[in-house]
Amino acid sequence: MKFLVLVKATKDSEAGVMPTEKLMQEMIGFHEEMAKAGVLVDGSGLRPSKAGWRIRFGKDGRKSFVDGPFAETKELVAGYTIIDVKSREEALAWTKRYPNPAVDGGEGEIEVRPYYELEDFAEGPAIEKARQIGLGK
Repeated sequence: MKFLVLVKATKDSEAGVMPTEKLMQEMIGFHEEMAKAGVLVDGSGLRPSKAGWRIRFGKDGRKSFVDGPFAETKELVAGYTIIDVKSREEALAWTKRYPNPAVDGGEGEIEVRPYYELEDFAEGPAIEKARQIGLGK
């Protein structure tokens, strides 16, 4: 089972404040533990929302482009980790050990969400195509 660990943004991360050496050592060390245990798929920090954009999709099929930055810091993501484990319980055990990602050591938050597996969807041509192109690995 794959899980996405979303590291929530803070005012500091949105301002581009880089993590301290201590925080980098904690995060890299924890990710190294997960890699050695064979559960780490990927992980990275994200640049502040001022470097990004959004594409909005309207009911009429029209798309609009919105350049960052975005105002609601608490709704933004500053980084992520993807893990592949045997169960929700194993994911919970790993994420309870996750270092506090806040740049200043203050209040931080991660959100953990399970991936859908291709087996969760009804079989059909689209799911078969997804398998053929390597989605859902």
